[in-house]
Amino acid sequence: MPNVLTRFSNWTTTHRKLSWLIFLVLGLAIVTIVLTPVFFIMPFKAQTPRILQVSLTMRSWSPWFTLAAAVFLLAFAVALWRGGRWWSRIALVVLVLPALGATWLARQNHFEWMFNPLPNPAYAKVADASYVDSEDRVLAVTIGAESVAYPIRIMAYHHVVDDTVGGTPIVATY
Repeated sequence: MPNVLTRFSNWTTTHRKLSWLIFLVLGLAIVTIVLTPVFFIMPFKAQTPRILQVSLTMRSWSPWFTLAAAVFLLAFAVALWRGGRWWSRIALVVLVLPALGATWLARQNHFEWMFNPLPNPAYAKVADASYVDSEDRVLAVTIGAESVAYPIRIMAYHHVVDDTVGGTPIVATY
């Protein structure tokens, strides 16, 4: 009889170790699929087409993946909570919080946080625009008799400007 109990005890230990491994892999996968695009898609940072493609694919999959993975993560957390010691319960809480935070972040448009639209663009005549060098590139828009130019150097930070040109509301973006 002790042999059967020993096998059951070993199976439980093995089962808990496997559960911890799956729990950690799920948590890492949730955080990775959400934070990778955050780090690669940034203003003023070089991005290759391949990195951008992978990042945007991860960004599109992340809301569904994180939701499904978070459900499994919580199921494993509940299973590991039972019979766990105080230190393992603290570890569970500490590891679940970033995964749930990433699950929430997957549903946010953090690009809006990074790229703030220029709310009230100020204009200057070409002769008065001392902040624009002759070598600077500009994004130019002409509607009717009115023309405006947005310096790319400034647009690189804001990426979006709401404006009215020639009486027509526009959104200029770069």
